[in-house]
Amino acid sequence: MNRKLLNKLCCPFDKSDLNVEIIQETEDQQIIEGILTCPNCQRYFPIIYGIPIMTPDEYREKALELPKLQKWGLEMAPNQESFQLQEPSGHDKLDI
Repeated sequence: MNRKLLNKLCCPFDKSDLNVEIIQETEDQQIIEGILTCPNCQRYFPIIYGIPIMTPDEYREKALELPKLQKWGLEMAPNQESFQLQEPSGHDKLDI
């Protein structure tokens, strides 16, 4: 994902501007891994292999995203249908 596209993206749920935490980026500013978060609704949208996953909640699979979140030191809020993050227990939190 090209870093220049970040200012064109907004939360698909409430149209708020998104925050980004870049995990891996190439020299030519292509984001390989990262996470977009909405400060308003608290939803997250991972960037995996350069693709931001911004589909509606009902089309996303938590089981597929959970390994990446754990690798990044993040946790999903338990027993929630929406894709919201919670502060991990015993881990350093990413500033998002």
